[in-house]
Amino acid sequence: MRADRFDELFNHALGAAQQRHLRRDVRVFEHAAPGRSLCDGRKILNFCSNDYLGLSLHPALIARVCAHVQRHGAGATASRLVCGTSPACAGIESRLARAKGTEAALLFSSGWQANAAVLPALLQVLGKDTQVYVDRLVHASLHQGSRAAGIHQIRFRHNDLDHLEDLLCSGAGRPGHRIIVTESVFSMDGDRCDVAALADLAQRHGAFLYLDEAHATGVLGPDGMGLSGLAPGGVDLAMGTFSKAMGGFGAYVAGSRALCDYLVNTCSGFIHTTALPPAVLGAIDAALDLVPSMQAEREALAHQADALRAALRSLGFDTGASSTQIVPVLIGDESRALALSRVLEAEGVLVPAIRPPTVPRGTSRLRIALSAAHTRADIDRLTRALSQALETVA
Repeated sequence: MRADRFDELFNHALGAAQQRHLRRDVRVFEHAAPGRSLCDGRKILNFCSNDYLGLSLHPALIARVCAHVQRHGAGATASRLVCGTSPACAGIESRLARAKGTEAALLFSSGWQANAAVLPALLQVLGKDTQVYVDRLVHASLHQGSRAAGIHQIRFRHNDLDHLEDLLCSGAGRPGHRIIVTESVFSMDGDRCDVAALADLAQRHGAFLYLDEAHATGVLGPDGMGLSGLAPGGVDLAMGTFSKAMGGFGAYVAGSRALCDYLVNTCSGFIHTTALPPAVLGAIDAALDLVPSMQAEREALAHQADALRAALRSLGFDTGASSTQIVPVLIGDESRALALSRVLEAEGVLVPAIRPPTVPRGTSRLRIALSAAHTRADIDRLTRALSQALETVA
């Protein structure tokens, strides 16, 4: 039987995506330095990496990775419930719990895996009649978690806590528990929720609060450990990743000891997954050493983001409600966003066009992700290139 017997179907779907300016292709870029990439031998400014603090190439992370591999080998070999947990893994979870101000923490392979697997496990114990209130712009993995659980979401307008409260009040007479699912920093808009107000709202309405801290971990909050630290005890479960500002890979959830013990026993994404390998644990361990002392880098990153937003707005660009290191340039049309991105790359500046389904239709954009390694000269070059690209595409 021919292996390519279904290629006609695949190619038809790809052609349809191409017609809608929604096709994606994997391209080869070499990570040259924080904020820099190599493409076809040419060094270009990289404004799309989530390496917000430049830790992915930090000597301390590299040295710890090498030491862990030399001592413990390349792989973890099995699930933690099969071969047990390594001392390094247990130590990192203890450090995370202290850093997050929680009783316990649990490591996962990735943020997508954690969200998609943890939500169904939570909703299993909360019950099928649970009311699930979700910010309409949360990450796809959180929507996937709800679908996997077979739960209908009650979506509230993005970062609109008044709308959320109205929905909570209107559902007050219905049976079942309540859970609020949102992010502290939104990856495509660069804005943040008011975590303290959200935690207060959840407490008043008896709702479990699930907070995705992927793009805040390392960058925002006390010691850079996320915005949940602004509401001590108010967030029931905080999820974060090590693949962005922390420079490595993997994810975590932090919460009560009972919660984490429950997930060990019920969460398929934990039970049926091989543990994180020693190299990854080494990078996480080193990042946890470094991040609390990187306040100067966090302040520089925030200052650069403020300067970029001001420069873009002076040129007439719409950066939405961004208040973090993620700065969108809202374009609207998919083909126009793609054309601008291509012109920028030709000028040696890498800024991706973000299109549906990653963002709602009609809100395609250029997503700028800043690094503490970017200089003011880099920001100036970016804004000049954007201004010229706008003229070229027009």
